[in-house]
Amino acid sequence: MKVTFTAYAIFGCLAAIRATPLIPRQSITTLTSAQVAAYKPFTYFASAAYCTPSTTLSWTCGQSCQGNSDFIPVASGGDGSSVQYWYVGYSPSQSTVIVAHQGTIPSEFEADLTDVEFELTNLDSTLFPGISSSIEVHDGFGKEQALTATAILSAVQTTISAHKATKVTIVGHSLGAAIALLDSVYLPLHISGVTFRTVCYGLPRVKFTSKTQAPGWPAQVISTGF
Repeated sequence: MKVTFTAYAIFGCLAAIRATPLIPRQSITTLTSAQVAAYKPFTYFASAAYCTPSTTLSWTCGQSCQGNSDFIPVASGGDGSSVQYWYVGYSPSQSTVIVAHQGTIPSEFEADLTDVEFELTNLDSTLFPGISSSIEVHDGFGKEQALTATAILSAVQTTISAHKATKVTIVGHSLGAAIALLDSVYLPLHISGVTFRTVCYGLPRVKFTSKTQAPGWPAQVISTGF
């Protein structure tokens, strides 16, 4: 309880310090029932990312896994604290490779610290070759994505080869959405011949900034609210 309280205290202080003026919302378009239903499988995939690696690798994590019962897991990892859970596999019904990242659990103090580590930093030139050095991102999100980047890249390449896949879909919620967004820039730099799509739930501000430009988006990025 003490750790959780401390984390929320940090969030509260930072909210007061980092407050920015409100910006009017753009117009909102109501989705049809069919459009909402089309995202349901990816909602289950994002939810399953909160399950332990052993259960996502065996695809036995209860309702979240049952929502996409034909999924074929290939790799999983993370410890849920210093490294967010993740998994990679293939969805026959969606005809796509799935990459999923766990979001923040407030009781996990290290994940909370990742969220509030808000200094801006350059993207790793090894992971993101060719990206301008003037591009900066949220330091905590950048570090977290780097922890799993090469393992996920290898798993995605293996899955594409095994299933002759032509599509890759990256999903995540909260902190997981931020990592997914960075993956949507990272993976296409190392993999060609497939299309990329990213579905984010409750995406925080990853803060790509540059005086002259922003990174190109080789992936289709779809962001929803919580």
